[in-house]
Amino acid sequence: MRRFVNFYHFYLRIAVYSLPFLSFSVAGYARILTGHADVVAGINPYSYFNLVLLTTVVWAMIAEHFGVAGVQTLFRERTGIRAAFPACVLTYALVIGVLFFFHRYTTLSRMFLAFSGVSLFLMALTVRALFRILAHSHSGLRKPNRVLVVGADRFARRATHRLIRGPLSFCRVMGYVNLPGQTVAVDDAPVYSPEQLTGRINRNGDIDEIILALPPTRFSEIPNFMKMLERFCLPVRAIVDLGDHMTIQERLFQFGRLQIFDLTATPIESIAYSLLKRAFDIVFSIFAILVTAPVMAVIAVAVRLSSPGPVLFRQNRVGLNGKIFRMYKFRTMRVGDPSESDGLHTTPNDPRRTRVGIFLRRTSLDELPQFFNVLRGEMSVVGPRPELVRFVEKFLHEVARYNNRHRLKVGITGWAQVNGWRGDTSIRKRVEHDLFYLQNWSLAFDLRIIFLTLFPKYRNKNAY
Repeated sequence: MRRFVNFYHFYLRIAVYSLPFLSFSVAGYARILTGHADVVAGINPYSYFNLVLLTTVVWAMIAEHFGVAGVQTLFRERTGIRAAFPACVLTYALVIGVLFFFHRYTTLSRMFLAFSGVSLFLMALTVRALFRILAHSHSGLRKPNRVLVVGADRFARRATHRLIRGPLSFCRVMGYVNLPGQTVAVDDAPVYSPEQLTGRINRNGDIDEIILALPPTRFSEIPNFMKMLERFCLPVRAIVDLGDHMTIQERLFQFGRLQIFDLTATPIESIAYSLLKRAFDIVFSIFAILVTAPVMAVIAVAVRLSSPGPVLFRQNRVGLNGKIFRMYKFRTMRVGDPSESDGLHTTPNDPRRTRVGIFLRRTSLDELPQFFNVLRGEMSVVGPRPELVRFVEKFLHEVARYNNRHRLKVGITGWAQVNGWRGDTSIRKRVEHDLFYLQNWSLAFDLRIIFLTLFPKYRNKNAY
């Protein structure tokens, strides 16, 4: 089973990595067809050779990051546009940025770069589509992988059904082994007892590998099964399903002499999140502060004149890993008892709001000072919205997996917010969107959320 997955992954990588060379060839041919054949005689071939080499190296790294060359993401979406488009855009942005500092490459054709960029994007989609078709057609042509499943309960039935229906599995279940204490829930293949195991496995060479389909409560029995199955010299795999508490794909990694199973891995531990996202937060926040500085100055004066009290409103919120920090906003309400603001959400026609505050809340301009929280590293531009300490303690007991949202930095805007789940709305829906963001984070996803924030679908209908 694993051999076939590695087989497809290897050839998919080769195909994807070769796309810059093919796209440059198509771009050159397109230049000839569009009547620019006279340009070919005067070009420097070494410049274009260096360019395709640079593009290939950059493309290979970025394609890996966005999953364009990964067989694991091949069947998650129909077209692959969500992975291929940001990969192509970032590749050519970096390549053009490098070329900008080397003036000797200013003779390179801009039209050629445009043709090659478009063809690279289209070829990436085509390659992924061809591999999907190949996987589906190949599954009906080749001899299936014959497996024996250790386990015969409902967990084993559900796991094997997912296994044999997978596009890259090519599996056929030859039998099940019913373990002590299990209720048989399978009927699509013969069921054997552990005593029959030694006389059944590979007696006629009709088993290719063994699958352990055990619920988490029986993980402690795996060493015993491994010792019993050792004599058969067959590959042994274990299906691991730890339920809905996992936030992203689980990982097993080597740390010295220890093998550690990461049960709560999050994007924040990746290089892309730690470096790229932080760098983006700093650059974007500085740019936002510089651009909106005159606006913030006008708002500060308006807040000061609207009612007595400070310009900024400071409040404790819960951030990354449950740490409490002071969040800044422009004050939009009259000064009152801090316990009142910490214990109540704002409601429609809230009498505590000032006239200036109503406008600031509807336009979200009251949140501009949060860019200083981003520079301090307490928040990110994009992430789950920071919640009050009192409400976090309350929701922990009422909403399943609520605290998982704090495994990322909280943000000024987020996936839940751009989908209308802010203010006095469903907490469960908000958490559902936050967890979707946690599981699918990418820099391209952040850019999409920022775009939806600037051009909102819901026009802040729940901001009051």
